Amino acid sequence: MSEIAYNGLVDFLCSALSPNDMRIVAKELWKRASSTEQKLIPYTMEEIYAMVEQSKKDSAAGLGQDSEDMFRELEEEFARDEEIELAEAV
Repeated sequence: MSEIAYNGLVDFLCSALSPNDMRIVAKELWKRASSTEQKLIPYTMEEIYAMVEQSKKDSAAGLGQDSEDMFRELEEEFARDEEIELAEAV
């Protein structure tokens, strides 16, 4: 997932979920991450700054996807999935 898409998704979730729902999602994500071999590794400040700078360069070069496009595509995908589920239920 691109940095732009990731940040857009996080922004969307933060605006759409209540604080209690965010805690529930965070606990579930932590539980899933902890139950796998892949552990979360903290970033250094230098790595974070490098990622931000790279994201700025990518955005200036027209790479990535803005959050409006990402959300539109997600809504279309969810609608298609819902149509498939309804068709399968019939």
